Amino acid sequence: MSMKYNSYRRGFRLRGNTLVLLFIFFLVGLFLRYGGRTQPVVAFWNDVRTILGIGPSEREPRKRNPYQAPEPQADVATDESTDREGEEGVASDSKGTPEMASSQNKLFDFEKQVDFILPAYQSNDEVVRHDGYTLRYQERYEQADWVAYPLLGYETKGTADRDREQFQPDPMVKTGSALPSDYTRSGYDRGHLAPAGDFKFSQRLTSDSFYMSNMSPQAPDFNRGIWKELEELVRRWAVRDRGLYVVTGPVLKPGLPTIGRQNEVAVPKKYYKVLLYCNNPEIRMIGFLLDNKGSDSSLKQFVVPVDQIEQLTGIDFFPKLPDNLERELESKGRSEAVAEWFSY
Repeated sequence: MSMKYNSYRRGFRLRGNTLVLLFIFFLVGLFLRYGGRTQPVVAFWNDVRTILGIGPSEREPRKRNPYQAPEPQADVATDESTDREGEEGVASDSKGTPEMASSQNKLFDFEKQVDFILPAYQSNDEVVRHDGYTLRYQERYEQADWVAYPLLGYETKGTADRDREQFQPDPMVKTGSALPSDYTRSGYDRGHLAPAGDFKFSQRLTSDSFYMSNMSPQAPDFNRGIWKELEELVRRWAVRDRGLYVVTGPVLKPGLPTIGRQNEVAVPKKYYKVLLYCNNPEIRMIGFLLDNKGSDSSLKQFVVPVDQIEQLTGIDFFPKLPDNLERELESKGRSEAVAEWFSY
């Protein structure tokens, strides 16, 4: 009996080599699942907590920092469908007119044109329309050269949490967008063009802002410094003015350096923002042009005529403005634009 019992036990005993192989397979599985992420241990623990139904404690301090060196943390978006349907106030039209009408500002007739906010584009351009913003994707550079959207004051307020979101390829880019891993360990941030903070009223639109088509390689000191400062200023102005039109993007030129494991993502040297405020009969426009590097200068120093940005980028902003008015607005110099926008 003793011999049979010992044989039975030996038949089911895992040998040391088997345990080693199982451990190796486990590590390979973890690497395939989490290896492309910048915080694999955090991602693994979050998944474990989700499986076990263990949520974070309300008293637990928020540890995630989307700007933590060397780059924002997450790589691949989770599939979060809860709390996204039936949201109130979700933008359903990227053309601009219905949203801006709700700002209580009086519309000009030209604002009511379809796609008034969008820069000029050709029929064969890859224009991608998300609910919160519209962009033109440049496959050659693996990023958008402009992103356009109306921004109302209430949209900058809300409970949407960017820490719930992760970067993800844009399924609407037919040619295929850049991948989160293209930025990994590149030394550059995945810099938002349409910032997540502009969509705090909606978790779904906040999630959409993490599509890689809305990202551009930005130097960390720039993305987390002067560019963030400009984004915050635009939100304050949107609250003050009850609504703005925003067009922003990188300056893309042949010969730029690139990053990327699978795609060659161009690293721009400059970025711009063009803002338009309309409340009939009042109208004003301002442009910002910044180098892709940190700066301690005042934002006023980066104000330039919109004409200058058009010449540099080849983009025609707000082409549906009446020609005379467009020329007048786009030719205003720094001192006049600063006086109009920063004086109150």
